[in-house]
Amino acid sequence: MTNLFFRPLGIALMLGALHQPALAGDGHDHGEAPATTTESALPRFVARSENLELVGVLDERKLTLFLDRQADNSPVDDARIELEIGNHKLLASRTGAGEFAATLKESLPAGELPVTASVVLGNDADLLAGSLDLHPDAHTDAAGPTPWKAIAAGALLALAVLASLFRLRRQHARRLGGAA
Repeated sequence: MTNLFFRPLGIALMLGALHQPALAGDGHDHGEAPATTTESALPRFVARSENLELVGVLDERKLTLFLDRQADNSPVDDARIELEIGNHKLLASRTGAGEFAATLKESLPAGELPVTASVVLGNDADLLAGSLDLHPDAHTDAAGPTPWKAIAAGALLALAVLASLFRLRRQHARRLGGAA
């Protein structure tokens, strides 16, 4: 009778004791883990035409723009860019190779805003269209369960196993007529 109760418990304990985490030896580590960021990405938009692509990144009220040619992705330097985002009109100034900047007078409202860019290159003009999606951050911490949750889950599992073993022992004792 006691053999029926202790045999599965002993097997479970032995299997649990055999389970060891894999540990890397000297020279087998992968260095420091890359740093993770909890910051959300800045809002951005892409406005395209047949010839040009304009990418805008909004940081509060500062707008950074990157203008490239569609054919070969080369930066466009000598352009004049006028933007309309929602009801806000802006004139961008060149800051680097294919880079432009503009500053909004006030913050943009939440929601999806149409973006229209008029780009003048010498005697040619192009109209680019896109949209900027501004929504409040819905950041949730996906770091995983806290350690106490894992410990509680393990304790509940151990209690369930012990309760099952106890029930099996009682059923076996009844079959033998209470002799055990």
